[in-house]
Amino acid sequence: MKKAESVAKAMAEASSYGNGETWVRGPLLGKGAFGSVFLANSKKPKSRFHCFPSTMAVKSAEVSLSASLQKEKEVHNNVQGCPFVIHCFGEEITTQENGENMVYNLLFEYASGGTLCDLIEKSGGSGLPESDVKRYAKSILQGLNHVHDCGYVHCDLKPENVLLVSAATGESFVAKIGDLGLARRSEQRKKGRLDYLRGTALYMAPETVIESVQDPKSDIWAFGCVVCEMLTGKSPWDREEELNTEELLGVIGNERVLPKIPSGISKEARDFLKACLVRKPMFRFTAEMLLDHPFLAGDDEDFGVEFVVSSDDEDFEVEFFVSSDDEAGVVGQKRKRAAFDDDHKFRTVAQSNLKFPTSFVPVGA
Repeated sequence: MKKAESVAKAMAEASSYGNGETWVRGPLLGKGAFGSVFLANSKKPKSRFHCFPSTMAVKSAEVSLSASLQKEKEVHNNVQGCPFVIHCFGEEITTQENGENMVYNLLFEYASGGTLCDLIEKSGGSGLPESDVKRYAKSILQGLNHVHDCGYVHCDLKPENVLLVSAATGESFVAKIGDLGLARRSEQRKKGRLDYLRGTALYMAPETVIESVQDPKSDIWAFGCVVCEMLTGKSPWDREEELNTEELLGVIGNERVLPKIPSGISKEARDFLKACLVRKPMFRFTAEMLLDHPFLAGDDEDFGVEFVVSSDDEDFEVEFFVSSDDEAGVVGQKRKRAAFDDDHKFRTVAQSNLKFPTSFVPVGA
């Protein structure tokens, strides 16, 4: 009975937010501090003129309460172009069912595999196979490296914010960084002291707790915590007694206390974690350095990522960047396809052959 009531309530909330021009809002997927996330389906998925893939995730909030979502859209505009960062298709305003309020919507790639947190919980506290951890860790690092190269710090990297999107092959999932709502410019702190700490206490770096510093190295600390959870099913700060937020921050800020590196893992995995969870940020590895670590060596799985360029003019422009299993014709464009197994190869080819990657959307758009 309670389940039926819950479903009815979720559907009612979805209908009250209104539909888009080309998509219909589906059931509620989740709710956060800055908005609600719904499933959305294209009204005409088989049309050659449709602008979006057949299934999306839509994050919504009333326009008057949408400042954070609009900020997130700005960040996505500046970090687009990486297959390991969740893709944002755009924004749209809808009207609530009663016509009283307008709703701001961000349209995202749909993660059919849920979150990395969901996957870790399914392990029952034993963690994931090391081969899977390597694959997901590499994807997350590539996304994080791209975000840092674009001049941003994520500030809230955690398993709940890593989304699992179906690979083009359809046989596995690709880990992609999502929820950029708290991201900020790397150089922002130089202009003045941070007015508040961003993120989740469990994943905060020591320098964040002690000195209010949040920079790319702080993201690497959080990444190390995420890898530890994937390997063991537990946080590196896991204790027999449960700590409240104040106590946890006290432990993280204590220079004499080190994170717990698990023993039942490979030597390469232990060394990898130690390179991430270094108290002094100056000795902590960068994302680029970690991508060359022996722990990730040999993990060259092809994620089925493609990019498509328009060849109508002498000067090439990137028109489509795909990591989806949806495919659709593009009207009035000659297309060249090339497959890349990682972001580094994509960027190398793009930079050597293209003037500037102007826009990126997935196949089916």
